[in-house]
Amino acid sequence: MVDSSIGGKTGVNSVDGKNLIGIFNHPLLVIDDLDVLKTLPRREFAQGFAEIIKHAIIADSKMFEMLRNWEASGALPLQQLICRNIRIKSRIVAKDERDRTGERALLNFGHTVGHAIERAGNYRKFPHGEALSLGIVAACAISTKRAGLTPDQRDAVIDLLQRFDLPTKLPKNLPRQKIFKALRLDKKFEGGKIRFVVTPRIGAAYLTTDVTLDDIREAIDAL
Repeated sequence: MVDSSIGGKTGVNSVDGKNLIGIFNHPLLVIDDLDVLKTLPRREFAQGFAEIIKHAIIADSKMFEMLRNWEASGALPLQQLICRNIRIKSRIVAKDERDRTGERALLNFGHTVGHAIERAGNYRKFPHGEALSLGIVAACAISTKRAGLTPDQRDAVIDLLQRFDLPTKLPKNLPRQKIFKALRLDKKFEGGKIRFVVTPRIGAAYLTTDVTLDDIREAIDAL
């Protein structure tokens, strides 16, 4: 509702990586029925908050603060939250519908490492939202090193992910090297260059090629 239903991207996973095969095909209509959310187990419901937190980090610092105090119950606050996220994604997609200028790439914050974690778990061990949560932690670590994100804001992101029952640490028995190997299959590695989204502060993000493989390896090893 807050992410993949908007923007017209369709993709499938393969042994070579996540979403490497697909097309742009906008739907005629998107219906977000909140009653559907009542049918989800708590773990599945929490997945959506990974994307919501991502949107807050890259584009909406006020929503980030609101989520830190989120105690809402009932349909109306949830409806308002979903609409707020639809507006964020729609605004970014409208600037770069086919992902060519780099504007839409901001939505990939946390996804470079997150997709590698999904692939390393054969798309079974980690649901997308949980893999994204871990990817966000890694992206924040890299942002602290490369983009000036303060340690306090990095810690605030980790606390917020935990507040919504999202993981911030990998299981110790998962080989980090397996994730790093999967990382090289990411579609955002173009012409040998890494296109990585970093955040200098909560509410803003930009695409950079300054991040190195060593930066990413260090962040994955720390998870």
